[in-house]
Amino acid sequence: MNVETIETPSLGDRSYLVHDGEVALVVDPQRDLDRVLSAADDAMVAITHVAETHLHNDYVSGGLALSRRTGATYLHAAAEVLPFDHRGVGDGDVIEVGSLTVRVVATPGHTQHHLSYHVTENGDGKGAGAGAGAGAGAGALFTGGSLLYGSVGRTDLVAADLTDTLTRLQYRSVRGMIDSLPGDTRFYPTHGFGSFCSSSQGGDDSDGTLAGERSVNLALTIEDEDTFVERLVSGLPDHPAYYAQMSPMNRAGGIPIDLSPAAPVDPTELLRRIHRGEWVVDLRNRRAYATDHLVGTIGIELDDPFATYLGWLIPWGTAVTLVADTAEELAEAQRQLARIGIDRPAGGADGGPDVWGEGHDRASYPVITFDQLAEHQAERGGVVLDVRRDDEWADGHLVGAVHIAIHQLLKHLEEVPDDHLLVHCASGFRASIAASLLSRAGKDVTLIDDEYDRVAELDLATEP
Repeated sequence: MNVETIETPSLGDRSYLVHDGEVALVVDPQRDLDRVLSAADDAMVAITHVAETHLHNDYVSGGLALSRRTGATYLHAAAEVLPFDHRGVGDGDVIEVGSLTVRVVATPGHTQHHLSYHVTENGDGKGAGAGAGAGAGAGALFTGGSLLYGSVGRTDLVAADLTDTLTRLQYRSVRGMIDSLPGDTRFYPTHGFGSFCSSSQGGDDSDGTLAGERSVNLALTIEDEDTFVERLVSGLPDHPAYYAQMSPMNRAGGIPIDLSPAAPVDPTELLRRIHRGEWVVDLRNRRAYATDHLVGTIGIELDDPFATYLGWLIPWGTAVTLVADTAEELAEAQRQLARIGIDRPAGGADGGPDVWGEGHDRASYPVITFDQLAEHQAERGGVVLDVRRDDEWADGHLVGAVHIAIHQLLKHLEEVPDDHLLVHCASGFRASIAASLLSRAGKDVTLIDDEYDRVAELDLATEP
């Protein structure tokens, strides 16, 4: 058996191509199918089955489109009421995929009808010489948003009144898998690599086997179910607002995406869009943006968290135009946005601000590090604005700082001090977005582009 991992670090997710050298099962595919099809071509296998572990809350699935394109059987929980063609499966069902046997395991918790898939070789020899460490006896377990490395999937994304019930189901599901399958079974979660679908960002101590999880996993090291529920629910951070759009899209089945280049936008049209209040998003490096940008644009650096934070902050349905240095950057941003259901940007422009910004008013603001904070405040005064999440703020913050989490900023602009603002987060990425939004709103800002961990090194005054 071979397990090929298709990573999507921008969302903290993984999809999997599982094959025997001839035919393959794909688990939890993203919408940009070219990556999956390329992996199948490289392995010289035919995709005959596509399996969903659950209706995803953090991305739009490519499962239906992939099944239609390849003719593969589409596996989904039989308990879900879905309007498209699929094969409904449930606990204990067995599906043959070439020389591989796929057994369905009901693992409710992350969602009500969550499934995991235990894949083993049937012993006829086709799967010999397996890669990725999936043993012939123990097999490979695909756990979606149930069992994660060192943690479990969060249980509050379906409905508030179901959170307690789902958390208890999550606890029992994980323990059930651990008790019923061989300890050397390797497991492959979909979430847990930075995804907000994870209940915590554990996993560094996981060896990727069920036995290894016994000493490191939250659901296995807490012996009392009530204690687990209290611990899990109390530690859940806020999740991106666009999650509310994902499950309905996936329940409808999703549609194939169009990744052809967005319509080009000239400087005159760009200015009209800015004046109309549309989102014109500059993808350049945050320091380049701070040094020189078009008035009225929003700076969201094209990095792994790009789509997460644009999708979290933008009023859903607002037209977005992308501007960048290169066409390749525009294409990558468009791909990331399509994964969360923002299918077609209203337009795009490359070549840098000297090309698409010709004739526009330009602006800049200072960028400093925590080393320079005291000197900068002595010269210019101002208030430190911490835009980290509530849980990060509660763990410790600079004395005298004001706190408004970045995802609350646009709703609470009237609460932002009318003063010079020195904006920081944990790394500089979120702070750079916040600084651009505040500058767009007419505020006087300085970006602190630095790691918050350095505050302790520099002995800056903090409080709980």
